[in-house]
Amino acid sequence: MMANLFSTFDPSSSIMSLSLNWLSTFLGVLFLPMLFWAMPSRWSLLWHKVTSTLHSEFKILLGSAHFGSTLLFISLFSLIVFNNFLGLLPYIFTSTSHLVMTLSLALPLWIAFMLFGWINRTQHMFAHLVPQGTPGPLMPFMVLIETISNIIRPGTLAVRLAANMIAGHLILTLLGNTGPSLSTSILTFLILSQILLLMLESAVAVIQSYVFAVLSTLYASEIT
Repeated sequence: MMANLFSTFDPSSSIMSLSLNWLSTFLGVLFLPMLFWAMPSRWSLLWHKVTSTLHSEFKILLGSAHFGSTLLFISLFSLIVFNNFLGLLPYIFTSTSHLVMTLSLALPLWIAFMLFGWINRTQHMFAHLVPQGTPGPLMPFMVLIETISNIIRPGTLAVRLAANMIAGHLILTLLGNTGPSLSTSILTFLILSQILLLMLESAVAVIQSYVFAVLSTLYASEIT
């Protein structure tokens, strides 16, 4: 019996008090060797197309000073999308539904951007605090607003990803728990609705990974 609904997301698998749930984060690595050592398959060609498209888009966002930085954001997208999809499989821990995981991705990136910007491009960073055309009396308020919006960026990135992933899983869990008490006709409708929700969650897994990577790229482009 669950103590509460959110207890379904608590780490529970362990051997000798060592939690095994977070090992699911690295399951995506198991899919990589085939892409490099085997003959190209449809899956590998599809993934190459995806990464090439992301490289072209991130290169435009970063501008002329990207210097191979797109590899960082493509790797970030790949890690998140692998974990999002693996979390949809039964009995696999969804690490991206926890702020521990999402904050550990967003916070180091944001800190690195801020350190690089304020150390190497101080004047450029000060200019970002006051949008062009701001009236003189409003400048102190704009500096305050821009500073607050800059500080909460890693939090919004982390919360957006975690909340979107946990929301769909909660709906699937709630509907799944009502199955044993339903009649056959209603159970058929429930299964169909679960399949549709699973398709929606698959789309959300890709979209949220893309949003996280694109917003990180946009934050990086502001300091170049």
